Amino acid sequence: MASRNLAKTTRAQGNFLRTAQRLSAKRWRTGRELPRSTSILEETVQYNPWRTQHAFITAEVSMPQQAESHSPILLSATDFKLPKTLPEGIDKYTNFREMARGGSAVLKTCFDQITGRTVVMKSLLRQFQMDRQENRRLLREARVTAQLQHPNTVPVYEIGRDHQQGLYFTMKRVSGENLFEILKRVAQAVPGSVSEFPLRRRVEIVATAGLALMYAHARGVIHRDIKPENIWVGNFGEVILLDWGVAKVWGQPDDGPVHPLVAGQQHQQVQALTMAGDRPGTPLYMSPEQVNVNRATVDERSDIFSVGVVLYEVAALREPFRGRVIQETFDNIIHDTPPPPSAARPEEQIPKALDEVVMKAISKNPADRFQTMRQMLEALREIDYEA
Repeated sequence: MASRNLAKTTRAQGNFLRTAQRLSAKRWRTGRELPRSTSILEETVQYNPWRTQHAFITAEVSMPQQAESHSPILLSATDFKLPKTLPEGIDKYTNFREMARGGSAVLKTCFDQITGRTVVMKSLLRQFQMDRQENRRLLREARVTAQLQHPNTVPVYEIGRDHQQGLYFTMKRVSGENLFEILKRVAQAVPGSVSEFPLRRRVEIVATAGLALMYAHARGVIHRDIKPENIWVGNFGEVILLDWGVAKVWGQPDDGPVHPLVAGQQHQQVQALTMAGDRPGTPLYMSPEQVNVNRATVDERSDIFSVGVVLYEVAALREPFRGRVIQETFDNIIHDTPPPPSAARPEEQIPKALDEVVMKAISKNPADRFQTMRQMLEALREIDYEA
């Protein structure tokens, strides 16, 4: 009897490892070790088949154990018994681990003991937990993200408040990296990166994020912070448009320079755009309407401008409006017209049709741009990369 049980266990372990190998082989278009990233949904997970071997053999536990997001879904993680008194709110989350923090908020991964999955939680830093404006902004971000139910946005699972954490919301964790990390590797000619992410694939990533933007515009939401860092590429081909924290919704007035960075620049001296190799984020992708205090109303064509700037960088591997200081960058956005991507990077075979799409999207006058994301995506779809 003991030998038969041992044989069954050995066969089970063999089946488990073969399943693990098949799953590991399906990592999105790469056999290399997955890169780490410092963006909003960091947590790139390395799969370790031995880590859950004991959980596979042990069929029943009282509560699920945290597993890697790419591990096989095991019986022990689906058939556990719920406790008589279910934890509520933040009490059902354990194993908090900080991923990243910004000026006012922090992101952590945590384990949901009820569903048996790892999620991402966003909450305010302690010094902002009583700030009414920051609470209103975080709540708006959570609800905008939750209400934009689209394959290329992040699902929000819960919005809550805790006496220690304050306001928080949880969302899906997507392992992978942001588009900027990909562009850095391509620009540095890291082995395998250029073949893994040729020009066509890079443009396709931006166009896929554009689908979420097209949906958002149809719902009356303007993102206002499109940049490569906010385009997430998952390990299984997912493309997610992130960070709706400064989004404009119906009913929100255009009262002054709405983006905090622009507002802050009005009373500050011109400062260096980069320090010690740091990359500025938002200024490089703002539309003239966002930069100019006396601008026209910011609408979906502002997002189209920002997408055009991202496409320029995707093709030319450089930003079209970068200046030595932030104010110079703003002046370039308002007044300068960069050369088309094919002229900025002649060594890359950039189709003229892509040049035309990009240059139309980054026109200074909103009336000269694509008037809808649908028009822009249709133009991208018509590009022939083989010509």
